[in-house]
Amino acid sequence: MHTAALCAGAAVWLAMMRNPGARRARVLFMDGPAQPWWAWRAWPGLRRAGELVRERREWWCVPAAVLLAVVGESVLPLVAGAAAVPLVRRWVRRRARRRERERAADAVAALCGAVVGELRAGQEPGQALVAGLRDGVADGDARAEARPGAWLGDAEAAVLAAARFGGDVPAALRQAADGPGMDGLSGMAACWRVAVDGGAGLATGLDRLETALRADRRRREELRAQLAGAWSTVVVLALLPAAGLGLGAALGAEPLRVLLHTPGGLFCLAVGGCLEGAGLFWACRIVRGGEAS
Repeated sequence: MHTAALCAGAAVWLAMMRNPGARRARVLFMDGPAQPWWAWRAWPGLRRAGELVRERREWWCVPAAVLLAVVGESVLPLVAGAAAVPLVRRWVRRRARRRERERAADAVAALCGAVVGELRAGQEPGQALVAGLRDGVADGDARAEARPGAWLGDAEAAVLAAARFGGDVPAALRQAADGPGMDGLSGMAACWRVAVDGGAGLATGLDRLETALRADRRRREELRAQLAGAWSTVVVLALLPAAGLGLGAALGAEPLRVLLHTPGGLFCLAVGGCLEGAGLFWACRIVRGGEAS
């Protein structure tokens, strides 16, 4: 035990003191004072572990399944944990894609605002678009703090080339609009086409487009706030079986032994698991139907 404690302490010390000159260089030449010693971001090892936990959150099902298997003395929790990993991964990735779409939509609205500001400052349309893509917007919106052009991906080079050298900017914007959350670029391309062909004011059209995009974002936020209560109800209903097991264990009824080691308990576990899954699926479908509307 003493040897294990000594090894653990040495590992923590090496994680903290790895490349000690980097910390002093960061203080002197980069971003001001370093993190205090009690902040986990100041420890490279813990920081890497935190990033790994965020990237692989679905694997938390495995230690939970191992714990239940040890407590219940059965392999069924291990099987359930292994089956839950791909489901949780799918759910996490779906949430990540939805956040990426929302951030991309915010970036498009910020790009419209940046181009409008450049146009009203006297810039040519192509120069205004290049400046909006390169510099971004300093409007204090945390969700659009990244450079708008970074959300275009591979289409950014085509849009910049068309804006700089007099190419077909609407076609480049429509091509970039195929990305997730970039639907607003098709409206920007339409405004650009109308301004070039009909002589209409590009700044006015982009200003109206930005207003419409931000109004759409506000509607999404209001709808999400209204559905927060429904999602909370779904979560509470999903956790009720676990609460029941905990209450039974506290009363000394040994619910895990009954569920995992008796024929009646296995039957109840199978039926209850199917009903739980069907209820969660139906409740999530109802709430998602409200979001889609």
